[in-house]
Amino acid sequence: MIISDASPAPAEGSAPSAGRRLWGFVKELLVIVLCALALSLILKTFFFQSFWIPSASMDPTLQENDRILVTKWRPDPLDLRRGDIVVFKDPGGWLAPPDDGADDSTWERAGKNVLTFTGLLPEDAGTHLVKRVVGLPGETVVCCDADGNITVDGEPLDEPYLPEGTAPSLTDFTATVPDGYIWVMGDNRPNSADSRAHMGNPGGGAVPIDSIVGTAFATVWPLQHFHGIGNPYEDPDVVAD
Repeated sequence: MIISDASPAPAEGSAPSAGRRLWGFVKELLVIVLCALALSLILKTFFFQSFWIPSASMDPTLQENDRILVTKWRPDPLDLRRGDIVVFKDPGGWLAPPDDGADDSTWERAGKNVLTFTGLLPEDAGTHLVKRVVGLPGETVVCCDADGNITVDGEPLDEPYLPEGTAPSLTDFTATVPDGYIWVMGDNRPNSADSRAHMGNPGGGAVPIDSIVGTAFATVWPLQHFHGIGNPYEDPDVVAD
């Protein structure tokens, strides 16, 4: 009898090698990641998107560095209402040029772009603003009447979202909102560069409805600020079809 020290060859159908097991794990991980990215992109495109609040212009409703969720279903297909808090793209000249991320590495910029594109990272403040809808298309917004209230088509506007003791506006103005536009103001009126500050711009300070990304419906971060964001009016006016 001949005794050999050689190990027998693995039988056909035996367990895969470590390399094959590793490759199988990597493929499964890639499928999970791609599915997660696709789902995030679908949610961002059709349902909601997250944004970061860069300033105190919406205090106390939204505070600086809050993260909010915005529904994509308003103003379309749902109607836009007075009192809604909207996020909109800069109509032109409202914001300083955004930081181009020149100090970031190529990989950092690529990673941020991917996460922001899929909605996993909140949009930065470089190209978007958040304000409250005060005037709807065709309405005339005036500050102020004899009682110090803003009026819309001659009717005083109740603004329960303003901080106690805050004047509706420290500057007088009269503006008729063009069709397809809205008049927006921040809740922190003394510290908000809103429609009042851009009356010399095209549209007379009003914001094109087409530039609206969506309507805020919740603050989700930090956790101590977590709350839903509703419309303050029980029967708010809507934009006519």
